[in-house]
Amino acid sequence: MSFDLVIFDCDGVLVDSEVISCRAHAATLTRHGYPITPSGVLKRFLGVSDREARQIVESEIGRKLPDTFEAEVKQATLGFYADDLSAIAHVGDAIAALDLPKCVASSGTPEKIRHGLDCAGLYDQLAPHIFSAVQVKRGKPAPDLFLFAAEQMGANPVRCVVIEDSVPGVTGARAAGMTVLGFYGGSHCTAEHEDMLRQAGAAVTFADMRELPGLIAEIGAKTPVA
Repeated sequence: MSFDLVIFDCDGVLVDSEVISCRAHAATLTRHGYPITPSGVLKRFLGVSDREARQIVESEIGRKLPDTFEAEVKQATLGFYADDLSAIAHVGDAIAALDLPKCVASSGTPEKIRHGLDCAGLYDQLAPHIFSAVQVKRGKPAPDLFLFAAEQMGANPVRCVVIEDSVPGVTGARAAGMTVLGFYGGSHCTAEHEDMLRQAGAAVTFADMRELPGLIAEIGAKTPVA
């Protein structure tokens, strides 16, 4: 096998949280004068870091959001997590079946990532190798976070395989020179989601985490060793 590292996105890949996050984000933005629905947040900001999503909104409304904005979104999100969050089906078994180093590279804040993984019962399987967009200058779709994760894990980017559910994530991983598997099995995924991931550059797409170990082995065997 030519892969040395598996990099997981978090929201929508490990934890089925995108719908929850969008509800919290939409409610907070609407309260601060930027009316938007959860589906609107999903369409516009899926895979984009909180920092960059805020910059986009502030540019459109011509003013700064309050300093408490991130804390408000976080409080709303964590409140929903406690009641509604679950792991993506079968992902724990898929992680356990992978005999390769693994890490997380997520657009979320470290606190949000840890809380989500804790609630879903996945934190101990992946800690301490958890990396956040706040650790790099540019979030997805830039390649910075993926390159940072590979560097921290001592892996050559071309020997990394990334599991992503968003177009910005696929774009960033491809820009980093990595192979990407597009996952469209989260509750937020629409009928068009698979095609979007393929068009962004995913090598293969799948909706069932039970397929993941076999897909990585199959693609790894076909990928030239760098």
